[in-house]
Amino acid sequence: MKTTFLKIAFLSLSILTLASCSSDKEDSDEVIIDYPTQDDPLTTSNAATYMVDANATKETVALFYNLKRLAKTKTAIGQQDAFNSFYQDAGGESDIKKNTGFDPAVLGSDFMFITDKNNNEQANNWFYQQELKITSDVKNAYAKGIINTFSWHLREPYNDESFYTADMTSEQKATAFKSILPGGANNEWYKKKLDKVASVVSNLKGANGELIPIIFRPFHEFDGNWFWWGADYCTADEYKKAYQFTVDYLKNTKGVHNILYAFSPDNSYTTETAYLSRYPGDKYVDIIGMDNYGDFNNQGQTGSDRANSKLKILSDYAKAKVKIAALTETGYRVTNTNPAITDWFSTLLYSALTKNDIQISYVMFWNNNTDGYYVPNGSVSNTADFKTYSLKTKSALVNSLPKMYEMPK
Repeated sequence: MKTTFLKIAFLSLSILTLASCSSDKEDSDEVIIDYPTQDDPLTTSNAATYMVDANATKETVALFYNLKRLAKTKTAIGQQDAFNSFYQDAGGESDIKKNTGFDPAVLGSDFMFITDKNNNEQANNWFYQQELKITSDVKNAYAKGIINTFSWHLREPYNDESFYTADMTSEQKATAFKSILPGGANNEWYKKKLDKVASVVSNLKGANGELIPIIFRPFHEFDGNWFWWGADYCTADEYKKAYQFTVDYLKNTKGVHNILYAFSPDNSYTTETAYLSRYPGDKYVDIIGMDNYGDFNNQGQTGSDRANSKLKILSDYAKAKVKIAALTETGYRVTNTNPAITDWFSTLLYSALTKNDIQISYVMFWNNNTDGYYVPNGSVSNTADFKTYSLKTKSALVNSLPKMYEMPK
């Protein structure tokens, strides 16, 4: 939930072997053979049919395919704001690279400052400078073969100042989410926010002018009550409609075709039925996610096993529906007064990600900052624990990723 940090923020496998994919030569032309199986019907030729956006760019389709395939053998390791947020503000390389010698496999970013009301797109504007920094990081990550994912801590529509319900009046909490739906008083406000998102995503381009694919997870942790889109402040139907409107507006109205869409509650569920209670439907979701800090907060192996059982629900659904399962946020924040937990990464987290034959494509740690860290940078007590975890068979930093934006041959 990262409440404390967000308030601060506000002021080696170099080739992925595919078991079902082989190649042959005929008249000097490469023939790709990627037979579907009962277990996994996904192929290089039909991948787009399982995606939210049937018109997705080829790089975005490749990302979907490769994330799905990656989960069979590896879980990509990521961190929020890895290139700009460091423990003790140390700067330089990402803290993960300082520790392991390699950058994360996933970079987390946020549309929060990009869509802020104070972003006037002028060179001397702090919020616009953050936009430029974030988009530059995304482009650099893409060039390195890193996966990009965006969350969105969207301000509430009345004062446009906070995303926390603790900062809102009772009336605002009761009406904010409903007001952004079609026909609502703040639907036009919301569309303008989406226009900005669309503009930024449509201008994320690689060296050859190709659009850079991103993962986008709007309205995350909706089963809690700390954000204004939480379950206490809208019905299940209203939540689904807002999510569906968001996807349809970006994809159909704005013509954005380089997004994979992630659905990401917190960890409150224990059954598939509960998990799907606000699910907008398979036509609107590419990535089946979960944020989970609580089960890893000094809960030992019991908490790890609890997290694993929840991840298994995701993994089983993703297998059945040809979706991608991910642990979209997690971590244990170490500070001067909150010591590291022995073997948190190498035993507790790793077992949660791997037990019971689950397939989790990536895990995202929240960002490090001045007085605390989620990922050790190489000079703290649990440095070796993280490095051991990163070298395990089913872990992947950027050096262990296949070419995520190309279909395998």
